[in-house]
Amino acid sequence: MNFKAPVLTVDGPSGSGKGTVGLLLAQRLGWHFLDSGALYRAVGTTAVSQKIDLSNRAALVQLAEHIDIRFIPKAGDDLMAVMLNGEDVGDSLRTEESGRQASIVAAIPEVRQALLQKQHSFRQSPGLVADGRDMGTTVFPDAILKIYLTASAEVRADRRYKQLKDKGFDVNLRRLLDEIRERDVRDAERKASPLKPADDAHILDTSQLDISGVVEQVYRLLQERQRRR
Repeated sequence: MNFKAPVLTVDGPSGSGKGTVGLLLAQRLGWHFLDSGALYRAVGTTAVSQKIDLSNRAALVQLAEHIDIRFIPKAGDDLMAVMLNGEDVGDSLRTEESGRQASIVAAIPEVRQALLQKQHSFRQSPGLVADGRDMGTTVFPDAILKIYLTASAEVRADRRYKQLKDKGFDVNLRRLLDEIRERDVRDAERKASPLKPADDAHILDTSQLDISGVVEQVYRLLQERQRRR
C-alpha cells in the first residue's frame, strides 16, 4: 500500500490570515509546513533581482525548476524563517511589491506546473499543512481537510497595513486596499488554478475572528475528520 502523509490545506485571498493560521496549526500538530505563496514570491523577486522580465516565461520556468526554498521554524514574532538558496529572505518576500510580482508570476500556467512537483515534495510524514490559493483545488485535492479563509477587502488591507508598519515598512492604507482588490480580481480570473474554495472546503469568514479562535476551530474540525476515518 502506498502511504501518503495526511494534508490539511488552508486557502484564501491575501490578508485572510491563512499563513499565520497554517503555521500555528503545523506547529501545534508537529507537521511540516508549506507556504506556497512564498514560492511564487521567491520566483518573482529572484527574477527581478536577475533583471528577468516577468513576461519571459521560459526564464521564469527555469527559475521555478531550480529554486531552493525551505521553511525553518524559529523563535520570535515571525515563527518561521524562509530560506531561499540558503539565505533568510522572509522580510523581503512580505512586501506588497513582492506580492504583486507573485500574482503576475502565478498567472503563468507553465510556472505553476514547474512548481507543482516541488510543492508535492513537502508532503512528508507525519503530515503537512499547506497554505495558498489552490492547495485544496489543484495541488492536494485528496487533503484530509480543506479550509478556505476569507474576510472583507477592508479588513484584509487593515491587517496588512498594521503588519507592515510593525516591521518598519512605509505603507499607505488606501494604496494597500486598491492593490488587494486588484490582486483579488487577478487571482480569481486567471485561467490556471483560479482562486476559489474547493467544493468540499469549510469556508470561514475571519473578519470578526482572532487568529487563536480560527486555529482552535480548524483544529477541532481536523480532530473530527480524523476520528471519522
